[in-house]
Amino acid sequence: MNDPIDSLDDAVAAAAFRRLVRHLRHRTDAQNIDLMGLAGFCRNCLSDWIEEAGGLPKDVARETIYGMPQAEWKARYQTEATPEQLERMKNSVARNLSA
Repeated sequence: MNDPIDSLDDAVAAAAFRRLVRHLRHRTDAQNIDLMGLAGFCRNCLSDWIEEAGGLPKDVARETIYGMPQAEWKARYQTEATPEQLERMKNSVARNLSA
């Protein structure tokens, strides 16, 4: 199967990825739990993917995505997850497993 994303120039893909990361850094109101509930991925997923792709240590990959140490980001911006958010995330992640 030929997926057009595979023919995308690496420089273009990298620029789009950097723009996505900077957007997520700016939108600290977009909680990871909500991203997981809607799209089945979050900042941690992105950092795991670059960790796997680039062989970076986990803490370096997380700081690369968050723009600061993850613990600092959590202390500044992360809110307590509600039972509804947790349920949405659970259902959304289950969809990832069937993909």
